[in-house]
This record gives sequence, C-alpha cells and structure tokens, in this order.
Amino acid sequence: MSPSEAKGRRAAGVQDRAGELPAAVPSMVRVVKHGYRAEPRLLWASLAMTTLEALPDVLVGIWLALLTDGLVHHHQTRLYVGAAGLAASATLMWTLSVTLDRTTRRLGDRLNIMFQGHVARLQAEVATVEHHERPAYLDRIAVLRTGVFALDHLFRSMFTMLGWLLRLAFVCILLAAIHPALLLLPVGAVPLLLVAVWRPQVEKGTEERVAAHARLARHLFNVATTPPPGKEVRVTGNQADLVQRRTAAWGEWFGPIRGVKLASAAWLTLAWAVFSLAFVGAVVWVVAGLDRGPGAVVLVLTAGGRLSAYVGSAVGELSFLRGIWLDSAQRLAWLEDFAAAQNARADRSAPDRLAEGIRFEHVSFAYPGTSREVLRDVDLTLPAGAVVAIVGENGAGKSTLVKLLARMYAPSSGRITADGVDIGHVDVEEWRARLAGAFQDFARLEFVAATTVGLGDEPRRDDRVAVGTAVDRAGATPVVDGLRDGLDTQLGPSWEDGVDVSFGQWQKLALARGYMRPEPLVLMLDEPTAALDAETEHALFERFAAGAREETTAGRVTVLVSHRFSTVRMADLIVVLDGARVVEVGSHDQLMAHGGTYAELYAIQAASYA
Repeated sequence: MSPSEAKGRRAAGVQDRAGELPAAVPSMVRVVKHGYRAEPRLLWASLAMTTLEALPDVLVGIWLALLTDGLVHHHQTRLYVGAAGLAASATLMWTLSVTLDRTTRRLGDRLNIMFQGHVARLQAEVATVEHHERPAYLDRIAVLRTGVFALDHLFRSMFTMLGWLLRLAFVCILLAAIHPALLLLPVGAVPLLLVAVWRPQVEKGTEERVAAHARLARHLFNVATTPPPGKEVRVTGNQADLVQRRTAAWGEWFGPIRGVKLASAAWLTLAWAVFSLAFVGAVVWVVAGLDRGPGAVVLVLTAGGRLSAYVGSAVGELSFLRGIWLDSAQRLAWLEDFAAAQNARADRSAPDRLAEGIRFEHVSFAYPGTSREVLRDVDLTLPAGAVVAIVGENGAGKSTLVKLLARMYAPSSGRITADGVDIGHVDVEEWRARLAGAFQDFARLEFVAATTVGLGDEPRRDDRVAVGTAVDRAGATPVVDGLRDGLDTQLGPSWEDGVDVSFGQWQKLALARGYMRPEPLVLMLDEPTAALDAETEHALFERFAAGAREETTAGRVTVLVSHRFSTVRMADLIVVLDGARVVEVGSHDQLMAHGGTYAELYAIQAASYA
C-alpha cells in the first residue's frame, strides 16, 4: 500500500468516526446544560411546579376512598375530609397546571430562539463545508434542522416525564398500603416501557435511511413552484414529469416509514394488552380475595385506573423523548463535536503580512464521498505580492484549489503553507479574517444595497466611505448609480419597495463586497465575472491587477480564476490546470513561447472570439 493510500484510509477512518452519533444520555445532559445556562430561573420554577403538581393528582384516590367509606358507613368526618380533599386537590391541580403551562411555554419560546441560533452558528462556524456535501451528513443535518424546533420541548417533556414517574411512585405506595402483592401490577407495564424505548429508535433510523428521498421530493417541489426555474419549466413543458418524479420520491420516503410505524404500533398494542390483563386481574383479586371494605375497592380501582393513565402518558412521553427530542439532542451533540474536531488543530497564528507567499506542497484532494481526485500532487508557489491567474477548462480543479486555499476543505494529502506556516494549524476564523474575495456562486443578500456590500467586512458594515470605495474598486459604480435610491435602495422584488436587479448586477455587488476588507493577505476572485462577456471581464481583470500591484504592502497574493485564457494575460504568473494536475506555470509570454497546453488553448479560444 502506498503512503497516499494509507493516509487516505486513515482519513476515511476519521470521517467514519466523525459520522457516529454520541451516546444518548450524555447528549441530553449537554443539551440540559445549554438550557440551564440560558434560563436557570425558569428551569427551577418548572421543576418545582412539576413536583408539586403530582401530589394532589395522586391524592384523589384517597379522597374518593374516604368519601365512599363515609357514605357507606355514615361516617361524617371521613365524608367531610374526603370532600374537602377533593376540592383542595382540584383547585391545586388547576392552579399548578395553568401556571406550569405558562411557565414552560415561556421557557420553550426562549430556548427555541437560543437553540436555533446555536445550530445556525455551529453550521456556519465549521471550518470546512464538508457537512454540506457528504450525503450522510446532509441527511443527518436535515433531520436536525427539523428536530431543532423540538429541542425547546425537550425540557417540557423531561418535566412531564418526571411528573408521571412521581405519580407512578405515589400510586405504588397506595397499592402497597392495600396489599404488597399489588406492587406486581406495575410489572405489567414493563413491556410498554420496552416498546416505548425501542419504537422511536427504529422509526428514526428508518427516517434517516430514506431522508435522501424526502430531500429529493422537496427539491422537486421547489423547482416546480419557485420563480427562478419557473420560466424553464414552462418552456420545456416538463411539469408533469416533475410531479411524477416528486410523487415517486415521496413514495420511496413514505412507504418504509409507514411500514415500520405499522409494525411498531402492532407491538405497542400487544404490550397494552399485557398490561390490561394484569390490571383486570388485580381488580378481580382485590374484590374477590380481599375483604378490605368498599373504600379499599374504590382506592384500588382509582389507583389502578390512574396507574393505567400514568403508564400510558409516561409511555407516550418516553416515546417522544426517545424518538424526537433525545435524538435531536444526539444530533446537536454530533454537530458540536464535528465543529470542534474541524477547528481543533489551531495552534499557530496567521501572519500579518506575506514575505514569501503561499505554497501548495504535494496537495491532492478528492471530494467527500468520492474516490476521484480533483487535484493530484499539486506542488505550486504563489509568490507574495503577485497577481496569479488560475486557468483551465471546466472541471480542471480551478475552484477546488481556491476552496482549499480558503479552507473550505482540507487536503486529502499534502499541505498548504503561508510563509512556511501550515494554514491547517491556524485558527480558521483568524485565517479567513485575512482573506477577501468574490465567487461565481455568490450570495444574493436582499438588504439595502449599502448593507449588501458592507457585509464583506462586518466591522465596517455601516462605513459609507468604505462601501463607496469597494463599489468603485469593483467597477460597480454604474450599478449603484442606476438604483432608485443609490446605496439606500432595498434589493429584491419580494420586499416592500424592493428593486429587482439582473444577475450581472448581483455579481458586481458581490464583487464589491469582496473588496470591503482593506488589507487581506489573499484576494480570491473565483470567476466573479462569469456572467459578463469576455471583453468586459478582461477590462475588469486588468483593473484588478493594476490595483493589486499598487497595494502590496502586506505582500498580498491576488488569485484570479477564469476559464477564459485571453482575459488573464496581465497576470504575473499563470497556472494551467489540466486533468487534476498543474501542467504549466509562467507568464503569458513565457507560456506562449513554450507552445504547450496554454498556447494551444489560448489560440483555440482566440479563434472562437475572432
């Protein structure tokens, strides 16, 4: 086995381990700690009221027994005590129920906001974008995105479960007071508890297994119902095909889930039958075999009936707790661990300036879940202060090289250094704070134009001078001047007074956003003008290169990525990628004189534009 293969297998092992869900109980403990740090007072209040609420509910059986004895034996004291007890229990139960409901709702609202923000922050702060592209991780995160809305209910479910368990304990004490043998009745509930633990685990496993079909169905629904693809769908006339595919995808998702739910429901029915037989047998035994008077019989009937209700409620709550909320807690803990592992190697600081430059040292890379290498044994130096163009045909690995430089992924083998420091050992936030750029797959931020641009450097988001400078450097001044209110124009037609802009205008605003940071170590322009014609792109790249050479105090490396060879002639260094490898490096004149791949492709493209 070669060293690269061995390293690849070790990396795969790490990924497999990263894909494991943490243990259930520690995950729930971790979520409880998050909630306690956020709302300690509301948690303690909810816990106290849950405990108090259980007692008057259970005492109803005793009050009914006293009432029965008082009526049968004409014992007024027992009659009055039973009636007063029932009134007190009813009042306390109503008061505590209303107060607890309002408290837990308030707690839930606050925790819901906290957990949603926590999950969003975790996904955004993960060093790489691997979790967005590995199918197994996508399915897990898709389930978590749904489950995060239930995490706030985890605490309510825990308190409710605690309340049922306290009621069960009190009922067992009452049954034991009549006869110790009646403590065997709760044993009949064991099958229910076992099914309650097993059922959600099986159902959730099936849901995750078929999550890809649900994602496909949602994707097809969005394609068929959202404006961007609407024109193409109508022109091609494939609405029926989309509907058919969506129906088939939903069938692939719903069929297995329906089957496993029917099977688990059958087992739950059988478990309830076992408990029902035990309950009926206990009542018959008390009535026929014991001579404890009518009050004892009423107490057994009441306690047994409440035991049945408590077991049913506890089983239902346990099923939700195990199937939805505890599972969501595991997925949240997994995402936290995954994010921490991705950011765990930071032990070096990012340089303040580049003296030597960026170096790719025997870097190879394959996207997660694939074995085909997109980059293979890349050994390349990007000199400090240089304007470097990365060119090649579609699929040559140009954008991948930039993603590795931005640490969206880690190399499968090899390393990338900045002045000799492995960037994989630099804190990812610190490293990215020294980067700037614009990408072909840019974000359309539908804010006021000034904010849309200013977010490229969040601390200076509201600095109109900085925003204006970035707009000018990106050549986007005509776009802003053409807006109704200039930089104060709301972008996006779906908002009140919002203005719709073209794809090319969105791209120029994204490019301006990339120019907001004043002193980046690396400026990455990954086909940021792909929507423009070759002549316009060439003029903009000339402007970018001229500006980069005027601002080299930090040794900035400017990386221009394009599949158009004719637009990057001004670069100090041109890197030609072909078949996942770097095949040529040099200036335009050097590469043309060499007569290799660059010269050949340059001539072909030049002829097509002639």
